[in-house]
Amino acid sequence: MAKIGVFFSAGYEEIEALTVVDLCRRAGIEVTMVSVDETAAVTGSHQITVQMDQLLSETDFDAFDLLVLPGGMPGTLHLEACDGLMEQLDRFYSAGKWVAAICAAPQIFGHRGYLKGRKATSFPSMEKELDGAFVTHGAAEVDGNVITGRGMGCAIDFALKIIGCLISEEEAAAQAERIVYER
Repeated sequence: MAKIGVFFSAGYEEIEALTVVDLCRRAGIEVTMVSVDETAAVTGSHQITVQMDQLLSETDFDAFDLLVLPGGMPGTLHLEACDGLMEQLDRFYSAGKWVAAICAAPQIFGHRGYLKGRKATSFPSMEKELDGAFVTHGAAEVDGNVITGRGMGCAIDFALKIIGCLISEEEAAAQAERIVYER
């Protein structure tokens, strides 16, 4: 079974984070919600508080196949400021393991050099931070081991890309049909 970690910090975008959690769990992916803030619950940018599965300090990154960074402000800034998370993200990227970010969070990939020569998308005001990327304005993009999503309105597309990469395109299509997703 594929396993992913979704990383939460105060001010995350709730729909982006929880859509990934929900759809991936429906597809049979084991999802762990991780608090970068080291608190048992994390409050998003729209004041929705969610109980976490574990703290960053408890996390066995080797158990994950993919790391997910939701967007939202100031959550994205908090994620990027977390040295422990950034070290693991770099390790995953360098090893060719999956990394995924949506909305404001792809800027982290841009800052770390992951997007040079790759197709990528992000929230429109963050596109200038996608250093070296071929910006597509698509709902979600996969290029190599990097998955990016445009924003909250594209959260389902982003989650389905993750499912497609970790399981299969057929499973992603089946999940889209089950939730009556018609893009």
